[in-house]
Amino acid sequence: MRMPPCTRTVCLTLMLLWLVLMDTAHTTHSIYPRIRLSYKELWQLNRTWVFEGRGAPLQPHTMLLDEGHGRLYVGAKNALFSLSLERVSAHHREIQWASTEPQIEDCLMKGREKPECANYIKVLQQHNQTHLLACGTGAFNPVCSFVRVGHTGQDKLFTLIEDSTMSGRGRCPYDPNSPCTSTLSNGELYIGLYTDYWENDGALCRLNNQTYLRTERDDRQQLNEPKFVGSAVIPDNDDRDDDKVYFFFTEREMDAEGVNKAVYTRVGRVCANDQGGQRMLVNRWSSFLKTRLICSVSGSNGIDTHFDELEDVFVLKSRDEKNPEVFGLFSTTSAVFKGFAVCVYHMDDIRAAFNGPFAYRERPEHHWTPYEDRVPYPRPGSCASKVSGGGFSSSKEFPDEVLRFARSHPVMYRAVLPQRRRPVLLQAEPGARKLTQIAVDRVQAQDGHYHVLYIGTDDSVVLKVITIYNKDTDTMEEVLLEELQVFKVPTPIKEMIISPKRQLYVGSDVGVAQVRLHQCDLYGSECADCCLARDPYCAWDGLTCSRYYPAGVYTKSRRFRRQDVRHGNAVQLCNGLQIDDEQWHRAEERRVYAVESNSTLLECVPRSLQAKVLWFSQKGGEKHEVWGDDRVVMTPHGLLFLSARSSDAGVYVCQTVEHGYVHTLLRITLHVLRGERVESALLVASNDGKQTRGPCPSSVGPPPGPSISPRALVPSTFPGPQSRLWYKEFLQLIGYGDAQRVEEYCERVWCSDKKHKKTKRKYAAPGGKKKVKGRGEENSHRAPRHTVDT
Repeated sequence: MRMPPCTRTVCLTLMLLWLVLMDTAHTTHSIYPRIRLSYKELWQLNRTWVFEGRGAPLQPHTMLLDEGHGRLYVGAKNALFSLSLERVSAHHREIQWASTEPQIEDCLMKGREKPECANYIKVLQQHNQTHLLACGTGAFNPVCSFVRVGHTGQDKLFTLIEDSTMSGRGRCPYDPNSPCTSTLSNGELYIGLYTDYWENDGALCRLNNQTYLRTERDDRQQLNEPKFVGSAVIPDNDDRDDDKVYFFFTEREMDAEGVNKAVYTRVGRVCANDQGGQRMLVNRWSSFLKTRLICSVSGSNGIDTHFDELEDVFVLKSRDEKNPEVFGLFSTTSAVFKGFAVCVYHMDDIRAAFNGPFAYRERPEHHWTPYEDRVPYPRPGSCASKVSGGGFSSSKEFPDEVLRFARSHPVMYRAVLPQRRRPVLLQAEPGARKLTQIAVDRVQAQDGHYHVLYIGTDDSVVLKVITIYNKDTDTMEEVLLEELQVFKVPTPIKEMIISPKRQLYVGSDVGVAQVRLHQCDLYGSECADCCLARDPYCAWDGLTCSRYYPAGVYTKSRRFRRQDVRHGNAVQLCNGLQIDDEQWHRAEERRVYAVESNSTLLECVPRSLQAKVLWFSQKGGEKHEVWGDDRVVMTPHGLLFLSARSSDAGVYVCQTVEHGYVHTLLRITLHVLRGERVESALLVASNDGKQTRGPCPSSVGPPPGPSISPRALVPSTFPGPQSRLWYKEFLQLIGYGDAQRVEEYCERVWCSDKKHKKTKRKYAAPGGKKKVKGRGEENSHRAPRHTVDT
């Protein structure tokens, strides 16, 4: 039996409820960012710029920051790019470096797919002040060359030196998807990669013009199915001969029973001046050692949850080059439980593990135990330097006993534990997005230094997070400041580089984005807005929320600066500047008209998604808090009356509470109109009153009569008979993009069978239903929008 057609107000009531449910479905995360900005909003705010190349997907595989030249070098598919650090989307330079036709044909003959046979640039390092070293996969035949960039100031110079082209074997992997890590120091390339076509030989190598050094081949005690993630040259002391190169990777490890393979994260170390041995370990590392990096959470049952898969690593340098902080982004290896964590490691703890006991086990199926017998001198793993003693000028002079011990005992017994023995950030929500990359900035605020973490995800989002340690409670607070959608299309973020003097640079398959690290004026125009943001970059200067500078740098009077990153205590810092009663009367005022027995939304969306919204009604000079019930619903968009009554008319006040600070946002005067008056107005609008029921949307014009807010489900203006359908105007005003599905529903309810069939044919796609783009596809990260009422 066909249901009777509904009136427009009832249809839009159902539509409004649907929109509320849709928004609720998109906001089910337990941890909210304070500010969420979509790709479009970032672009409108001049917060980001994107370089996408020339139509085809850019597919960057490596990026290199050159502060001296003011350039960002990008190694991509069949090309190298030089981008301006000031604006990546302007004044770029390009080198085309594709595989040749014979190379592609040979690659295809080996059974590879054509996309794999391109030249993917995976190694890009600063060889000296005027040249870069670039290496690509070369259609599964790696190739390297030098790129001339000139001296500082010659940013227009960017050319490939064809005469310098050489084989890239040992310098670059064959497979574009093969993980590798590299760093270059004093003209020597240190790299972790798979050196063979079939990816059976994972190795840590050093190459220069004269020598080639690497780990032992087919020695699973040194490396077992490694995945290389990061590397860095870090000095131990002022003796340059004692410098170490650290590699971060994961590998497989046999358990005690020798049955299952577990994944462990490792940090490996070699001496930068290692020359290998004279009679044994020739062209092999004589100093290679490795140990485990632990990132885990203790459970109430005494069992730790381990995050063993290293996704990315960031070495945060400081003024003391010998003691950077190492940030690791980890994930779980469990197929049941998926989570991510960030752990921080001090170099003192890493060095202590390498200076501790060696690990030993008789057989692969046995447990590891500390080696308690005599250790030869000089200690295996040490460098040929004055600090190490012994008077050796080269590793080639080390006794065979030392080299033999180093080869058979590459594993240290003690693992490296993170700072405070716990992660600084933890994400363990079911179905949460995957975290892929990390970059860290150390920022000085008024109450100390803070680490600002920028974390890339698999859906084009960058999370801006700070972590605050509470000494009194021994707990860690995670504050998600911003959620930024830096690319229009959801795609995994694969590269991230930060320039503290400039901005953040993010790479994905679709391009390279440049993102400003902060935008203080976005938080608001009042002291409380700035303090509640808890952004270490920003402070209230007495007039605006602006960039915070330490004493001696900031030019304005210090007495006006207000900032509290640790607590966000705007009550103490800003309450004297604006009294609550003043806020109540100075708040923005709106008028909203409702129709009796129909739904009405009093919209109020705070700027901060972490703020709690409270509603009050003001009748007879008294204020009463509004509580939700089966007729009045508290929604993320505001206060929803499912069935308005004449007694609901009055003044409603929307307030937010955040860290104890109360802020009055809106004062809304609600007028409730009698239903008979609106129904008569609707009948007059329907062909001079000739129709007795709601007409089809294609013939509906906006009704005359009183000015009513779109939130009362009736239009507030009369645009004219040639305008778009009035209910589409309603959808546009509230920012909902899925108008087509609503139109289909209203057509089906209002129209005759004949009109109904025409509508179905109009919106049906060949072979099935037309896919309709909803707000979740493009605007799922919308910031609170501004609304207009009468």
